[in-house]
Amino acid sequence: MDLLPEETRRFVSAMVPDRDDTLREMEAHGEEIGFPTVGPEVGGFLRLVARMVEAERIFEFGSGFGYSAYWFAEALPEDGEIVLTEHDADELDDAREFLERGGYADRAVFEEGDALETVERHDGPFDVVLVDCHKDGYPDAFDAVREKVAEGGVVVADNAMESGIQDFETILEILEGGDPHDVDDQSRGIADYLLAVRDDPAFETVAIPLGEGIAVSFRT
Repeated sequence: MDLLPEETRRFVSAMVPDRDDTLREMEAHGEEIGFPTVGPEVGGFLRLVARMVEAERIFEFGSGFGYSAYWFAEALPEDGEIVLTEHDADELDDAREFLERGGYADRAVFEEGDALETVERHDGPFDVVLVDCHKDGYPDAFDAVREKVAEGGVVVADNAMESGIQDFETILEILEGGDPHDVDDQSRGIADYLLAVRDDPAFETVAIPLGEGIAVSFRT
């Protein structure tokens, strides 16, 4: 579904900051292999968030071939750290290669395997967390990292509204207090995550219709 009218989408796209050659190559690579990245509009927002909170440590639940991590890495200081997590070893190798090409690999920790197990091995605090893993795993991701988010830190969840495997109307009905029947695991995972961050007194959350929808939660 289109989250924004065509004219608004074009306006947002026109405001995307310049990307270096490596980022553009990553975008072309994603299109070629059919891998759904967050896209440049969300990527630019992620980099802005990291800069606004002066992030020094970032954790990603689901990194793919490193597209979002590359945007984040551009905002980190030289001694900063971003932890990438990915099940697919080949994609993680691609992430390492792209970040090396951009000169950011020294800020990255590449973790192959389950992100929920990985986050247990990393002490907080994290200044920014990106949740972009299996949709039914979003609530568990928040539970696992909640206490590791720094005060003044931010959690961003991608695919809060759309991903191609979840139902927008079902999620909206749940958020509005309904109780629909036969909810698929992906839609339930997104809805439960959004309810958790919306109702958590330690976080202030807004939904932004960029890309496929993101939920941005600030730890107060």
